[in-house]
Formats: sequence, C-alpha cells, structure tokens
Amino acid sequence: MMKEADVAIELQRLARKIAHHNRRYHAEDSPEISDADYDALVRRNGELEAAFPNLIRKDSPSQMVGAAVEASPLTKVRHEARMMSLDNGFSDADIAEFVARVRRYLALGADEPLALTAEDKIDGLSLSLRYENGMLVRAATRGDGEVGEDVTANVRMIADIPAVLKPSPLKGRWLGEGESPTSASSPLPPPSGDGSPLYPEGERASVVPAVFEIRGEVYMAKQDFTALNAAQHERGEKLFANPRNAAAGSLRQKDAKVTAARPLRFLAHGWGVASAVPGANQHEVMLAIAAWGVPVSPLLRRVENLDDLLAHYRQIERTRADLPYDIDGVVYKVDRLDWQARLGFVARAPRWALAHKFPAERAETTLQAIDIQVGRTGKLTPVGRLKPVTVGGVVVSNVTLHNRDEIARLGVRPGDRVVVQRAGDVIPQVVENLSRDEPRAPYAFPDRCPVCDSEAVAEEGEVDVRCTGGLICAAQKLERLRHFVCRAALDIDGLGERTISEFLEAKLIERPGDIFRLKQHRAAILAREGWQEKSVDNLLASIEARRGADPGRFLFALGIRHVGAITAKDLVKAFGSVEKVGEICRCLAAGDADAVAEVIGIDGIGPAVAEALGDFFHEPHNVEVFDDLITQVRPAAFVSTARATDWSGKTIVFTGKLETMSRDEAKAQAERLGAKSAGSVSAKTDLVIAGPGAGSKLKKAAELGVRVIDEAEWAQIMRDA
Repeated sequence: MMKEADVAIELQRLARKIAHHNRRYHAEDSPEISDADYDALVRRNGELEAAFPNLIRKDSPSQMVGAAVEASPLTKVRHEARMMSLDNGFSDADIAEFVARVRRYLALGADEPLALTAEDKIDGLSLSLRYENGMLVRAATRGDGEVGEDVTANVRMIADIPAVLKPSPLKGRWLGEGESPTSASSPLPPPSGDGSPLYPEGERASVVPAVFEIRGEVYMAKQDFTALNAAQHERGEKLFANPRNAAAGSLRQKDAKVTAARPLRFLAHGWGVASAVPGANQHEVMLAIAAWGVPVSPLLRRVENLDDLLAHYRQIERTRADLPYDIDGVVYKVDRLDWQARLGFVARAPRWALAHKFPAERAETTLQAIDIQVGRTGKLTPVGRLKPVTVGGVVVSNVTLHNRDEIARLGVRPGDRVVVQRAGDVIPQVVENLSRDEPRAPYAFPDRCPVCDSEAVAEEGEVDVRCTGGLICAAQKLERLRHFVCRAALDIDGLGERTISEFLEAKLIERPGDIFRLKQHRAAILAREGWQEKSVDNLLASIEARRGADPGRFLFALGIRHVGAITAKDLVKAFGSVEKVGEICRCLAAGDADAVAEVIGIDGIGPAVAEALGDFFHEPHNVEVFDDLITQVRPAAFVSTARATDWSGKTIVFTGKLETMSRDEAKAQAERLGAKSAGSVSAKTDLVIAGPGAGSKLKKAAELGVRVIDEAEWAQIMRDA
C-alpha cells in the first residue's frame, strides 16, 4: 500500500507532466509523446485519485480540458457552454463496462434496449461554430474548454463550413450493415469539400433553430497533407509533423489568407448551445445537421447492442488505412437525449460518451545510431536514428528514446532490430528490441555533455541526465537566450533564433544582460550583412521597451526548471517583486528551512519548485546572470488590485471538497479581500475553510489552534466584506 505522502508527490508530478503535454498538443500543436503514452499517464493519475480521493489536486488532469490559451495573436473568446473532452476505453472489456455503467446509472432493466451511436474519431482540431438565424456568427477553438480562440475569419475560408445553414431534403441512406466505407457500392463516399452528406431513405428537411452551435473537428486529408508538405519542402520552409499539426497551424493563423491557401476540411460530431434541438436523439440531430449542409461522418451508425457496437468498431479499424483522413478511434454516445441529460457530466467529460481508442500501429526496422541532443535546460535526450520505415502510412526515420533509463530498459544499441510504434501520429517510440539477446556490449550513456564536455548528472530521484554547464554550454546558451526573448517571456521582437545565433557567433552577446547592451554595438550590427539602419533601430527600440519588463515574464524568462509562466506569476504575487524573489531564492540555496516552508506554503507551489529555485541560485554562474540582468532591467513591482479589508495580508487555506465554488473561485475570492491563498497549513495560517472530506490539513489546523470555518461562514465573510 502506497503512503499518502508518496501518492501526493506522484500526483504532483503527473499533474505537471500531463499539463506540459496538454500544452504541447493543444496550444502549441507540437506533441512530444504518443497518444498511448499520454493515455497511460492519465490512467495512472485516475487510478491514484480513485484510491486517494482526498489527494485530488485543484490542477488535476481529471479536472482539466485541453490547454489554456496563453500567448496567441488571436482574440480569446469564452464558450457559453463548456467544450468537454472524452474519457477513453482501450479494450472490449472497457466498452462492456461503459455500457453496463450506463445501464446501472439509468436503472435500466436487462431487456430494456440501450441504443448508442458510433462514429470514427477524427484526429483534428476541435472547433465550435455558432449560427444565429442560420448565419455563421462565430467560430472558436476549444482552448481549455472554457476559453478558446476566435477563428471566425479563418473558418470562413473553409469550403466544408457553410456561411448559411440551408435545410433541404436530401435523398440517400447511411452506411449499411457489413458495407465498407470505401467500397464502390457504398452510397456514402468519404466526405470531401465538394460533396454533401446523404440522408437516410426518403426525404426530410429540418428547421434551423434561432441559435445553434455545431461542434466538430477541422482536419486535413492525408493526400492534401502530403501535397502541402511537398510544397513546403520545395520552398525550403518547415515541414509539418502530421495532418493534425498542419490543420491546427493552418487554422490558428492571424492572416486568414494563409488559412485560405490551406486545404482544410470539417466534420461535425455534436452540438453545444441551442435554442431548440431538431431531434429526440443523437442520431436524429446529426442527420438534421447534415441536412443543413454541414459534413457529418459517413461512418455514423446507430446500434442497439454491445456486439453490434464492437462489430462497427472492428469494421472501421479494418478500413482505417484506406480512409482519406486520420482517425484514432471510435466514439460511442448514448442516443436518447433525455438519457444524456440524466447521465450528465463528470469534471471534464460526459458520462454518456466514450472514445474507444485504436491500438498503436507498428513496424520493424534497424536502429542505426543513437544521437544525444542537449536541450535548453541541459537535458540530454537520446534520439534513435532509424533505417526509414513506413508506419501507418508515414515514413519514420527518427524515434525518441526518452532518457538513460529507457535505453537500459529496452537494452537498445546501434545495429539492433527494433519494433517501432506510431500512436497518435506523433514522434514514434521503440516498443521492443528484437536483438537484445545478441552478445554485444550495452550502450554507454555519456557522463559528459557532448557539446561543452561539462559533467552530465542525474538529480536524486530523477531519470533525466543534465549538463551542468549552464550558459557556458553552447547548446544551452542558444536555447536559453531563445527562451529569454520568446513571446511568453520578455517578448523581444526581432530577436529570433537566426539573429541570436548570429550575435553569439559575433561575440556581441554571451548572456541575457548583453542583449540590453547591444545599443553599444549599433555600428557593429549595422556593418553586418543584411542589416539596415531601420532594422537595427527597430531591434534596439524593442529591447529598450523591455527594460521595465513584467515581473512574472522576467522570472519565467530565466528558464528555471519547474518555473512556468503561471508559477512565476504566483511567486511574484507572493513576494511582491523580482528582487524579493531573488532574496528568498538565495536563502533556499543556502538551505534555509524557513525559506523552504515559506515557498511551498504558496498555493500551487510544491517542493520540486522550491528545490529548483534553490539549485538555480546555488550555481554561481546563474547568480551572476541574475545580478547582471537586474543592472539592465528593472521589472515592475507586483501591484495588487485587491481592496483593503480586515483580511488584507492574511493567509487562508481551503481544504476538503468545496461544494458551492471551484478551487479557482475560492482563491480569487480570497485575493479580492487582499488575502493570500496558501496550499498548506502552517503557523502563519490565519484561517482554514474546510469542506467535506478534509483530512490532514484540518488536523494540522487543530494542532496549531488555527480558526476553522465551513463554506457557509466563508460566504458570510464575503458578503460582509
């Protein structure tokens, strides 16, 4: 039996790891791991939360959908009805349990039919289309489910998406029993921009409600993706990793003309806000959406038993490679809308729907070499160079080997015959070494950085090996400077990777503070090829504009491990200024226990962040960089917008299950009173608000004599303030 303390640490690690991969997939369109690996992380998180419900974190992946919209040139838009995610099933047993669970929840008799719909799960970008009186008025990406990006202008460039819904009677029928979705006899060819989905036997038209929000996926067909990458290659431009990334990158453009030049398509799979619903069940409403001229999957089927559900899954799986677009599973939904309403939702997904994921596609090839890449934080990442092999229709030549432990687990060496898995159309992984029993020496993972020859070590409890060279390491120097000036950090326009590389090579900059001394080298820059007075002056003006940088962005720009944009803001908010954060970090580096307690007492910040801050300021080179920067940049002090109350400056802790508000709202309420919301109870805690299931924090409050109240009393405090 795991101890609660160990579980809490693992849940913290999982929350951060999953949040990172959510951001890479949803916000940056650049996933690092396969769907299978991501799903394994989510399953592990769910298992731990089920066993220890009192340890569920406010930032738990089980409470989140997608990723927050942060730095983006597009306007943010709040969804009127939350765009949810889907829970996943991976085996027939998982699907059988889903059906049984629905029956139990609805208290259905053994003989009472339970109809469900089943359709292919498009691997695209989730999109919401709001129509008012049949006219398209807004299109938005999912974002984190609450807030997305307004892509209306871009969506108007997609031929599949009508500007006006026009109900018209259509003849035809859906895919019949046993028919292949790509067979010549099927009356429903795969969807395309120049055709309309056909209707069931007979004719029918449906009235368009005053307000109706259609939800679906923007995607790029395989053939169009191949042509796009060929054109990118011919122009010497960056290639897209897969069709989903190409679709997401094409849709989320500031210039709609770029979107118009890309072959994007759309398939509807559901709806959100609606003034009226044109049907009594899921299937009928989807047929109505099709009648309005919006493409719907030709593989949509309505089934009434588990056997037919799984048979349709296997039929789609068999023909998956022949479909014109990428899919990664089949989605099942309870058909009756009144039953959907009764089943409702959990934190991030509906109880009435499930995604049945496909197993990963595999192929054999030879591992020709193992290269070591050094990242921005000094992490040594092994990359396998493969003899090119086709996996799931994509030629694969590189594979991530993750870390030293993964190489040891697989026992891989150059020359080995390996099985490669491609799941979710991202960078593949090695799942089996067919040559591990051959009598050859194991691969020796380097203990020196391949770039700067500094010592490479793994921290206690960590699997990643990192270079200790910091800014003296050429690989880290470029990456750290790129991070320092990136949009989410100091956002210095004109300092891209090419310019930073040029200035590093010319010795014009060595560390971040040198960027703010570039005005001393104006003549030297102007003398370089490609630079004109206007471009030089524009760059220097952009740099000067960042001397009064936002304190949170400044702290994030330093590239400290575990200190993301949100954590950086929380630190500045807690201590008031970057200088104060620097002071507390020096105390952390010196091993000051009080400083550790003060930092981990900040809501949302744990031991890993405190350790990373201490490690960063323990390295003299990093302290020199920080002190040098402070002579050049004066980050503004944090200014609280909270009003003065009796609770100003107090420390408040929320624990247990909150029934009348979310954790984020509770924290926001405390901040509006000028109080600080902390994540743990200590002698500095002034008040604890405890809900049902409060455990160790409540006990700690009692031991320290801290005042404890319930939500009702807290609500009264808010009303009186």
